[in-house]
Amino acid sequence: MSTPVPRSRRRPRVPAPGTVAPRQPVDQAKVGRRAVRRHAAGMTATEAAAALEEARLQQHLDRDREDLADDERGPAEVAEWERIAQLLAATGGVYDPEADAVVQDELAADRRAAEAEQQRLQEQQQLAARADELAALARAGRLDRTVESWPGDEAARDLLLHRGDYHSVVDGWLAQALADRSGHYADPAARTAAIGSLPAAVRAHAALLAVLARTGAPAADGELEFAGRLAQADPEATDALAAWLERVLAPAELAESGEDGAR
Repeated sequence: MSTPVPRSRRRPRVPAPGTVAPRQPVDQAKVGRRAVRRHAAGMTATEAAAALEEARLQQHLDRDREDLADDERGPAEVAEWERIAQLLAATGGVYDPEADAVVQDELAADRRAAEAEQQRLQEQQQLAARADELAALARAGRLDRTVESWPGDEAARDLLLHRGDYHSVVDGWLAQALADRSGHYADPAARTAAIGSLPAAVRAHAALLAVLARTGAPAADGELEFAGRLAQADPEATDALAAWLERVLAPAELAESGEDGAR
């Protein structure tokens, strides 16, 4: 067969006026390698060597072109011709991309990357939907203990904050769920993770609510709303108050436990 002439078609990509640039930049080196593989399909070692020399010549001719100063495709094309020529020199026969281990590994990596990107997009959509749900419940006054917390609600809170759709009710709801150890906070690992993902005010609010619950004193709806205000105003002082109450309640709880045992 005759050797196809691998003439370079490399030109800098300039968006047409009024067009929007692609969200993901094009990998010009990968484009070049794939173009070489299409040209090389069916070539013998001799033909690949001739194509390599032509590619080297083209790169030499383009060396002084200012519009190709940052070109990645040209060097990638030459490197791919070199690899294919060496492969055919060692194995003989004709070039088949489907039998090329390097090509197949690259395609497999592309598939994995595409799957990971799809997974990332799905998670983003799920997170946005959960944030919308929490915001809607907060606006309707229905975000309370009847709504169970889910894994990822901390990220949904952050998204609401980032979008400028922050609701203090969400922080109070998260603090209550953390104090109650309800929903996904029933898992000790989730409670530990919350320490690093929730702001200090929410953690302090949860700590105070938890220790107040240990007093056994009944609280009407909204009666403990002061705990949230304290936590927002001074998380460190709220933590200190919760720790002090813990120490005060511990002897009483031990004494009550002893009396129950004696009875």
